[in-house]
Amino acid sequence: MSVTREAVLVHGVWVPDLVMMPLAARLARQGFRCHRFGYRGQRRPLGANAGDLARFARSVGAAHFVGHSLGGLVTLQALNDYPEVAVGRVVLLGTPACGSFSGRRLARHGIGRWMLGETQPLWHDRYVMRWKRPEPLGVIAGTLPMGLGRALGRLPGPNDGVVCVDETAIEGMSERITLHVGHSAMLVSARVAAQTAAFLREGKFRNEAG
Repeated sequence: MSVTREAVLVHGVWVPDLVMMPLAARLARQGFRCHRFGYRGQRRPLGANAGDLARFARSVGAAHFVGHSLGGLVTLQALNDYPEVAVGRVVLLGTPACGSFSGRRLARHGIGRWMLGETQPLWHDRYVMRWKRPEPLGVIAGTLPMGLGRALGRLPGPNDGVVCVDETAIEGMSERITLHVGHSAMLVSARVAAQTAAFLREGKFRNEAG
């Protein structure tokens, strides 16, 4: 399936699929035909959003997948739960696959619990996502601490301002790299787009300093 040029892009929480347009444009210049999947973020449980993504993916056909933040969890759940979905390669950007320190801290406050909505269980420190498929999965983690997760204080260890690097580890992933970029800035970063395109084409990231 890796010969496909179709790519499904999945956005994060609180934002519309339009935020994926800069990344889609850069990937298009690399020869990929991008399809943006929009979903309701924190207003629906992960399983419901994953089911919608699986239906969307079946309408596209064989495709690569790129998920940012919560969109990475939606992607993982959809592709793990629906093995009939044809997958090329998968890249996750700043996805908290094993809990989220900033999410747990936000959930201590009433406004934070409202903001997180149905996603609250995903940020628990015992919540761990795994990759159960044979297709290559690459992970990009950011190390520039600029993001809303810093609003309530510092985050432990290297982080992108929302997600800690340690939180992006996924059992079954093929490769992970770190880039000096903030959480939301991943979507407009030429470097992130180039590394994403490289993995979608070849199943590995370019060899460069993080």
